[in-house]
Amino acid sequence: MDSNSSTIKEGKLAKEIEDVTARVSSDKYLWGAVGAMVVSAGYLCAGKKHTALFIGQWAAPLLIMGLYNKLVKVEGHEGEKE
Repeated sequence: MDSNSSTIKEGKLAKEIEDVTARVSSDKYLWGAVGAMVVSAGYLCAGKKHTALFIGQWAAPLLIMGLYNKLVKVEGHEGEKE
């Protein structure tokens, strides 16, 4: 990282979101993504292609939110340990 990245501070909203999401276990995001894939597969087998595609698209955002959650827990706000 460059030296300027340490001078940029997070906004109040970002800190509030991080505080709330930090209370959620990272496993819940993973199981939510796996659950979305299973439900999506069920709808696909039932012949409901559009519903299956809609629910199947939830997996990637849930995994990204889980990664972000884990990163915030490991690094803390703005890279500082809490």
